[in-house]
Amino acid sequence: MNADLQTLSLAVVGATFVLYIAIAIWARAGSTSEFYVAGKGVHPIANGMATAADWMSAASFISMAGLIAFLGYSGGAYLMGWTGGYVLMALLLAPYLRKFGRYTVPEFIGDRYYSKAARVVAVLCLLAMSITYVIGQMRGVGIAFSNILQVDLAVGLVSGMVVVFAYAVFGGMKGITYTQIAQYVIMIFAYTVPAVFISLQLTGHVLPQVGLGGSIDDGRFLLEALDRTLRELGFAAYTEVGAGMTQLNMFLLTISLMIGTAGLPHVIVRFFTVPRIRDARQSAGWALVFICVLYTTAPALGAMSMWNLLKTVQPGEVGTLDGNLAYADKPEWMERWEQTGLLAFEDRNEDGRLQYYNDADPEFAAMAEREYGWAGNELVRLDRDIVVLATPEIAGLPDWVIALVAAGGIAAALSTAAGLLLAISSAISHDLLKGTFTPRITQKQELLAARISMAGAIVLAGYLGWNPPGFAAEVVALAFGLAAATLFPALMMGIFFPRINRAGAIAGMLAGLTATVLYFVTYKGWFFFPQTALLPDTAEYWLFGINPTGFGVIGASLNFAVAALVSRFTAPPPAAIRELVESVRVPRAD
Repeated sequence: MNADLQTLSLAVVGATFVLYIAIAIWARAGSTSEFYVAGKGVHPIANGMATAADWMSAASFISMAGLIAFLGYSGGAYLMGWTGGYVLMALLLAPYLRKFGRYTVPEFIGDRYYSKAARVVAVLCLLAMSITYVIGQMRGVGIAFSNILQVDLAVGLVSGMVVVFAYAVFGGMKGITYTQIAQYVIMIFAYTVPAVFISLQLTGHVLPQVGLGGSIDDGRFLLEALDRTLRELGFAAYTEVGAGMTQLNMFLLTISLMIGTAGLPHVIVRFFTVPRIRDARQSAGWALVFICVLYTTAPALGAMSMWNLLKTVQPGEVGTLDGNLAYADKPEWMERWEQTGLLAFEDRNEDGRLQYYNDADPEFAAMAEREYGWAGNELVRLDRDIVVLATPEIAGLPDWVIALVAAGGIAAALSTAAGLLLAISSAISHDLLKGTFTPRITQKQELLAARISMAGAIVLAGYLGWNPPGFAAEVVALAFGLAAATLFPALMMGIFFPRINRAGAIAGMLAGLTATVLYFVTYKGWFFFPQTALLPDTAEYWLFGINPTGFGVIGASLNFAVAALVSRFTAPPPAAIRELVESVRVPRAD
């Protein structure tokens, strides 16, 4: 990175940090109500914007466009699952949970199922999901910092942990809410500005959504050119289901992400921060509007980023020796990302060129080696999570745009990380300590416990983010699978099935959690370290060919079935609980 760009990037990112910390100090929580639910005084539009920032994590900003760039059509499962799940949450859960009027999701489950044991199990499920989710956010923070500072990923992670600690631990939900509003503005501006520039460069259209279906300089449609080039390099076409993904796994992944989204406690709790029930509905609508801006831009940005990347590595005719980039002529952005360890080449045949093709295709590989002396794909490492951050440099955009994108990526990761950390600390301090084991602690002691548990969660997430089980969006998909298998069924049955009792709810959550964790551990390893996996993480070893990222549907189905079966053969809930459930579903003017 040249000195001017690095200085500008540091200045822009530093200015945003000053803003976040200043907001946290201004809105510092002074009570448990302000720490957990911002005193229930947030305006619906402001809450919608904060919810959108909470929702659009590093997986959305940093990883999703990169994921779509490499998976093409198959990456649409993430887009459909995440957006569809938010609609489910807004329609089926948010208004009813706000009417119930509790601080946290485990508190709702404990009261609805009249059981402290159910509350504790819900906390365990929440911790498993949230810690997995926050790994992806810390990884996003680490990647952004390592790029700006030109340091190793581990140093970038530590830098991100310090910033999160500085503004999340003290502000609580009140500080986080107003910080997330600022982060949304930064994030959406940073995402759309480069997309507009690149769309104009490639297709002449101002709106990236229109540019995705537009034509490039040679008259071909962008998607048509992508399909042809990828086929010539031995890959699946961009608009087809890619290798390693089947229609079954696309369906399971989409549904898993949808119901996992609807069960996310750190997003659900946002609807507890508004004064009235109708405000919760309005917040959901505004959040969908704000989310729509980024989620309709991501497919266009992904396709355009892939095209620019291909033309960088293959500036000449595809499949010819002249089409390969000379290593000595590689652009500055490649040198910059090589220093982070997230991009790496190996000149295997020592011809001084960067050859890029799909060596997983034996026929193509044999032809390439026979005719051009290629000894294998020499792009040995390209982390998908760098695509969005590197895209402005690949496209030759101004330095201020590159710095803006860096600030936006960090804002995305920090906004969701803060919400998740608050959910973790609330579960430990409010649900485990105050609600279960030490009910007599004072409000001051509860706040202290919340802040200590949040600090511990930051350290754990940073440590695990250093060696995650996959790229950010994949790690988040695993977290959503845990939410789908555990919390979503308990919430849905708690609202719409009065006959489900505490024994059924506890058995269902434990069954969903156990099955899903065992499946993840089998293919991803303990604490998601691949070397401890029991079986290779490949399609031939998956149970019935089910990818771990889509297993949440199976865990949720098991949860529903076990809960219904156990409830059928055990005593029904007390009449007061059944009346409470019925009253929660009855509309009320407020």
